[in-house]
Amino acid sequence: MPPKRYRRDQSEISCCLKYVIFGFNVIFWLMGLSILAVGVWAWTEKDTFNNLSRLTNIALDPAFVLIVTGLITFTIGFTGCVGALRENTCFLACYAIFLAILLLLEMTAGILGFIFKDWIKSQATNGFQAFIVHYRDDPDQQNLIDWIQEKWLECCGIEGPKDWDRNVYFNCSSEAVGSREACGVPFSCCKQKANEIIKNKQCGYDVRKQEYRLDASQIYDKGCLQAGEEWLERNLLFVAGVAVGVAFLQILGICFAQNLRADIYAQKAKWN
Repeated sequence: MPPKRYRRDQSEISCCLKYVIFGFNVIFWLMGLSILAVGVWAWTEKDTFNNLSRLTNIALDPAFVLIVTGLITFTIGFTGCVGALRENTCFLACYAIFLAILLLLEMTAGILGFIFKDWIKSQATNGFQAFIVHYRDDPDQQNLIDWIQEKWLECCGIEGPKDWDRNVYFNCSSEAVGSREACGVPFSCCKQKANEIIKNKQCGYDVRKQEYRLDASQIYDKGCLQAGEEWLERNLLFVAGVAVGVAFLQILGICFAQNLRADIYAQKAKWN
C-alpha cells in the first residue's frame, strides 16, 4: 500500500487582493516621494533651511505645501505597500487608519466649507493679499500668483488691478524712489494679444496711471476672488465628481486592507 501524501494547505490569502493593494500603493509611494523631493529641492534653492526666518507665512509657502503633501502621500503609500507585500497586519491597520483619518478630515473640511462660506472667502482674501505683498520676495509665490492670474482664472488682484497698490514695487508712491513698476501690474495681469507668441514682460507698466487709462483695456479688470467663484460655479459638477471619486477610492482602500487583514488572521489561525 503506497504511503499517503499530505499536501500543504494552499494559502487562503487572495493574491489578487494583495497585489492590487501593493500595485496601487507603489504608485502613491513613488508619487509622494517625487512631490516631497520637489518641495525639498524648492526649499534648498531658496536656501530656506539656513534662513528659516524667511518663512513669514509658512502655510502659504508652495514648497511647504508640497513637502507636507509628499510626506502624507509617501507615508500612506509606504504602509499600504509594505503591509500588502509582507502580509503585515500592523502596517495594513495603519494604512486603513491613515485613509480613514484623511477621509474624515476631507469630509469635515467639505461640510465646514459649505457652512462657513464667508469665513473661507475671508481666508482666501487674506491669503491672496499676502501673496501680493510678498510677490517679489518669494519666487514660488510669484510663480503661483502669475499662474492663477494668467493661466487659470484670467484675473488681476483680489477685487481688481488696484489691489496691486499693496505691493511696495507696484505702489504708485514707489515712483518717487525709482521703481519702474510703480502704478503698474505684473505681466500676468495682461491679456494675451492676438498672434502674440511671447508676452511682453513689461506690458503692465504704468497701466494704472491716470494718463494711461486708455491702455487699461489691455489688462484683466476682474478680481481673482470673483473669477474663482465663477469658475467654481461653472465646474461644480466636475469638482464634486472628483471629490466623490477620491472618497470612493479611499473607502475601497480601507475595505481592501481590512479584507486582507482578515485573510491573514484566518491563515494564521489555521496554521496554529
